[in-house]
Amino acid sequence: MSQHYLLSAKARTLSLTSIMRLTDDEAHATFRAIRWADNGGEPFCPHCDCTAIYGFATRNIWKCKACNHQFSVTSGTIFSSRKLPIRDYLASVCIFVNAVKGVSALQLGRDLDIQYKSVFVMAHKLREAIGDSQAKGTLAGEVEIDGAYFGGHSKPANEKKDRTDRRKAEEATGKRQSLVVARERGGRTLPPVVTKEADAVPFIRQHVTPDSIVHADESPGWDRLHGSFEMCGTNHSVAYSRDGACTNEAESFFSRMRRAELGQHHHISGKYLLSYACEMAWKEDNRRVDNGTQHKAVTGMALAHPVSRTWAGYWQRT
Repeated sequence: MSQHYLLSAKARTLSLTSIMRLTDDEAHATFRAIRWADNGGEPFCPHCDCTAIYGFATRNIWKCKACNHQFSVTSGTIFSSRKLPIRDYLASVCIFVNAVKGVSALQLGRDLDIQYKSVFVMAHKLREAIGDSQAKGTLAGEVEIDGAYFGGHSKPANEKKDRTDRRKAEEATGKRQSLVVARERGGRTLPPVVTKEADAVPFIRQHVTPDSIVHADESPGWDRLHGSFEMCGTNHSVAYSRDGACTNEAESFFSRMRRAELGQHHHISGKYLLSYACEMAWKEDNRRVDNGTQHKAVTGMALAHPVSRTWAGYWQRT
């Protein structure tokens, strides 16, 4: 019997213990190698891209000879103005990528002995960096689309005779949002958040190439796509898959998303739904990649992302 990839040794190329055993200098060198990987790990000025720089003996900072700009390994990144040791950031990314169904801020804070507010913001900064990378590009070939509602929960009435069908639109609280997924078979996943499925049609037209074959269910929201793509419809009341037409890969994303919502976070606010969806989309796309490579990828995206304008400081004041 063949072994599942995630159970094999090939999937485990990084452990949390190896990160926590790093010295401060080793952690700093790891950050530097990831941020300036395209220059062999050698720093250059983030302000003018000049490579003529010199370091300080007393602090881990550099100064550019051309523009006199002083910078550190996290300057201008999403980790700018950090207060935690670099090793803690490497450890937080390791826990973040190892949790295949997501990790709650409460659990992350307990693992790192950091208060909830700090790790909540740090995790969302990682999601912002991932989302910025995940939203780029187009889909081609065979693309599956599907939608699911999140949020807007209302408690059922105590007495059975007073209960209503909470799936109906008139029973929604107004917070319910539709998360639509467009997933290329064997490729990337794009998850837009809209009010209802039909509102995702312009997004699909923009991000899916016209010569693609689009697989969808019988939802009337997709009727407007028939003039733009070759459509393969599947009626789920008859069969989940027939003659190659199915949305199983799109529903696989929703399976991961539901488990993240119910098993880890318990509740996802509507204004943060896209951030969590992009995280799950990235994890779904990289489910066959070893965790060491995932760790380098997420750390690299965070170090390549500019200072967050949404998550400023250690708590979001809204």
